[in-house]
Amino acid sequence: MNPTLILKLTALTYLGLLAAGLLMPGVVGLRQHLLSLPTFIRQLFWVYYAFVGLSLVCFGLGTFFLADQLASGTPLARAVCGFLALFWSVRLVAGTFVFDLRPYLTTRWRRMGLAAANIVFTCLPVVYGWVALKGVNP
Repeated sequence: MNPTLILKLTALTYLGLLAAGLLMPGVVGLRQHLLSLPTFIRQLFWVYYAFVGLSLVCFGLGTFFLADQLASGTPLARAVCGFLALFWSVRLVAGTFVFDLRPYLTTRWRRMGLAAANIVFTCLPVVYGWVALKGVNP
């Protein structure tokens, strides 16, 4: 298996995560929920939301355009892939054991979207972990 190609394909999954993230506020009625909060907390939430989006863009672009370097097996490449494996592992655990999405899974499309996202959240730590542990690109 070619780690560079797998990383480039993995990078494309970030497009789906970005699309889901952009749709999420409307799906869950986020603006209405936030109205009851103090202004600072609303602003803080939107700043965090923007930072998560920016992180997804950077993780995806970095993975796609630097796939060769990430697959090189250098200590820095392995550290970055190890960090991304840990990051997505924590996200997978949070999504599985912390978030209660049942009130929002009201349609077949939403349930399918969650299933697709969970596949991505499972694959990301596997791919990055594999590349981090694999070492040098053949």
